[in-house]
Amino acid sequence: MTNHILVGALVSGLVLLAAGPASAAPRAYALPEETTQLKLAKGHEGEAGLAAAQGNCLTCHSSDYIAMQPPGKGKAFWESEVTKMIKVYGAPITEPDAKAIAAYLAETY
Repeated sequence: MTNHILVGALVSGLVLLAAGPASAAPRAYALPEETTQLKLAKGHEGEAGLAAAQGNCLTCHSSDYIAMQPPGKGKAFWESEVTKMIKVYGAPITEPDAKAIAAYLAETY
């Protein structure tokens, strides 16, 4: 008799687990309008960095996040920030893009 109760409880639990995700409806979020845009690059190398930043950075956060960073921090700061986004937050940024982004941000911000 105990085996029947255990099997019944197990089956009930599996049914609930299987039904749980299926009953969850996808959510949609309305995002606010951008209040800033990335600054234009100063040179041809910066243009590649701007494009890389638009294609990588803006997929996770707004340009406000970049614009609100302390100005004039330089190359080491931005290299560190880009590295952090890759290593800590898992941003899928290629090494060439990471270098271009850091150079663009250091030059422009």
